[in-house]
Amino acid sequence: MHLFKPKANKNIDYSNADSLYIDVIPRSFYQKLHIDFPLLLGILVLCAYALVILYSASGQNMHYIQKQLMHFVIGFLVMITLAHIPPRRFAQWAPALYIIGLLLVYLVLVTGTVSKGAQRWLDLRLIKFQPSEMMKLAVPLMLARFLDQKLLPIGWKDLAIAGLLILIPAIPIILQPDLGTGLLIIACGLSVIFFAGIPFRFIFLMTGLFLASCPVFWFLLQDYQKSRILMLLAPERDPLGRGYHIIQSKIAIGSGGITGKGWLLGTQAQLDYLPERTTDFIFGVLSEEFGLIGILFLMAIYLVIVSRGLYIGTSSPDTFSRLLAGSLTLTFFVYVFINIGMVSGILPVVGVPLPLVSYGGTSMVTLMTSFGILMSIHTHRKLLN
Repeated sequence: MHLFKPKANKNIDYSNADSLYIDVIPRSFYQKLHIDFPLLLGILVLCAYALVILYSASGQNMHYIQKQLMHFVIGFLVMITLAHIPPRRFAQWAPALYIIGLLLVYLVLVTGTVSKGAQRWLDLRLIKFQPSEMMKLAVPLMLARFLDQKLLPIGWKDLAIAGLLILIPAIPIILQPDLGTGLLIIACGLSVIFFAGIPFRFIFLMTGLFLASCPVFWFLLQDYQKSRILMLLAPERDPLGRGYHIIQSKIAIGSGGITGKGWLLGTQAQLDYLPERTTDFIFGVLSEEFGLIGILFLMAIYLVIVSRGLYIGTSSPDTFSRLLAGSLTLTFFVYVFINIGMVSGILPVVGVPLPLVSYGGTSMVTLMTSFGILMSIHTHRKLLN
């Protein structure tokens, strides 16, 4: 299976590919600014919708709105800056970013700051950040760089090397413990491999190995991780304890109906029944106050962004850009799927925010960075001379 198959021309010497390409001449205002207008429009509409939801979820607290606007402005500036950098630069920087991120991730295990029972942060006095967020971009960049010069679809040897490039940073992140972020990084890497093309027999083989190893993984999980899985199957066993989050979230989603209870009128959020309503469970606030119509509107915006990202990937002329754009877009979709799945009670609670909607700066800047790379890929397209 190979989704983004490169087109080869036997009459062209690809050994010096840079000399065969010329940049597309910008023809519009947005092209001169290296901005992809459809993608930008989807992002702006989603962020505006998110502020409306956040205002209600925070109990009409303008401090949250001001902070989230600041996060968006910082992310937007990062996005515009990266959009002006040619994709070949990202390919050149990929190994350095991967190694630096890897060192920081392992440094967390030694000197990281502990918060809420997890050792995930580095405190540099001026700022406090999670190096694992950096690996969400460094891993797909490194894999796209590695597979760029390979004959696609990839063979078993290259597949094994790619697997190591994924597991080396994922394992220490899972040990922090941060299972949700670790699984997301694995998903980032696997998406690059998926778009590079892998045999169906490998997919079936890995699925079988995963299912067979589930009993082993169960004994390796932390106690709180096991309880999350058990609460997913039967949250009513502990309705006032570990099952409380899922139960209240289901009530919020179900009580919204078709049209919702109205903005600022959601009882689950306004009466403080719904926990973490500004971050992980903000989808419950949206569902209760705007109902199915509000959910469909959110899904339509996400569909526009994902569709545009896949279009950018399929229209890219080189392998590195195709693999990277496809991976970043699929990772964004996985974010959405996991958050809505866990809030709806069909996936375990793993602490993944709803992209561009949940309150938070690190996630916002990371996602805007990926959108900046997508815009760079699209607005620096090259044509054969």
